[in-house]
Amino acid sequence: MEEEAHGIVIVGAGICGLATALALHRKGIASLVLEKSETLRADGVAIGIHANGWRVLEQLGVAAELRETANPVTAYHNVWQQRNNKTSRLLPLRKELRCLKRKDLIETMAKNLPSGAFRFGCHVVAIHQDPGTHGAILTTVDGCIIKAKVLIGCDGANSVVAKYLGLSASKTIQHMVFRGFTRYPHGHPFSTEFLRLKGEEFFVGRIPVTDNLVHFLVLTPIPPSGRITYDVIAAKDSVLEKLRAQDCPSDIIEMLRNSDPETLNVVNNIWYRPPWQVAFGTFHKGVVTVAGDAMHVMGPFIGQGGASGLEDAVVLARSLSRAAAGDYSVAIKEYVRERRLRVALVSLESFVFGMMLGSAKSLVTKLACIVVLALLGNRSLRHANYDCGRL
Repeated sequence: MEEEAHGIVIVGAGICGLATALALHRKGIASLVLEKSETLRADGVAIGIHANGWRVLEQLGVAAELRETANPVTAYHNVWQQRNNKTSRLLPLRKELRCLKRKDLIETMAKNLPSGAFRFGCHVVAIHQDPGTHGAILTTVDGCIIKAKVLIGCDGANSVVAKYLGLSASKTIQHMVFRGFTRYPHGHPFSTEFLRLKGEEFFVGRIPVTDNLVHFLVLTPIPPSGRITYDVIAAKDSVLEKLRAQDCPSDIIEMLRNSDPETLNVVNNIWYRPPWQVAFGTFHKGVVTVAGDAMHVMGPFIGQGGASGLEDAVVLARSLSRAAAGDYSVAIKEYVRERRLRVALVSLESFVFGMMLGSAKSLVTKLACIVVLALLGNRSLRHANYDCGRL
């Protein structure tokens, strides 16, 4: 049976996994990223990056290049459309927000890493503690044994590393999430505003990427007897039918109708880790920990999931670089302690917003959500002010 040993091993080559590897690389620390896919996973649609995320990208040395790919967003345009009542509010943004293509973000970080930093087609199926070194022993689907002095799980909502730590499985909200890009060869008419439109039975987010490209996201609840589809064209037709029936504005209908079919994506479950699990869950065991969605997966309701994973990367790399005499378990404890309150608050706000946007059916639940948001204050704008510190 093939066996090999490494220092720091990262499971998952998504946004957080690549950011963690790059942050370590900037600190002069080598790592190995294991990815079960055969190639870099540059699929997906887009990700909104607020100022807190851009501070991380600057430290990773990729911000300048990525800024060239996306225009700044200057305001939130919030519209609530309920029956015959429609309210609108414009909130100017004083901090940086840009919408990046996920492909651009992934590929830019990947090309700044050494060529030997990746192992593709490497599917980890089991993890055990090394009784001799107290490190981690990973077993892959093809029987390969990999020993690691430090193991970081950046392997998403269904994390094998989180399972090893004893974390409960992530939960889901049954909503259809339909997203993609629409191209406007002669320029779109939407200025630099991020539209957030809430209707009776739908939510639409529309954010400009460039002068000619717009990203959209549509959330609609799936009734218990509703039909679930993974076919993007069928999903598009279903969404258009629902929005037309609820008097959705014509520019939204036109945007969806003209969307680029090659970029469309549909999911029928929104993964999240309940905020009480984030607040009290076990995020480390010896030299093993988790980051990004494996730690705090959340719905796309406040636009901080990706940026939170980027913050994790900086804090984790900083903590590991300070490990005295290679005492990585202490460094990992410090990382978890520093991140827990931050990600618990972000997870709580995302969870409550998700309840408000569709999951909360009873009046009592909706009132409880309103009370929680009032107690939290206008944190969704304050999240952009958060600074996770220097590498």
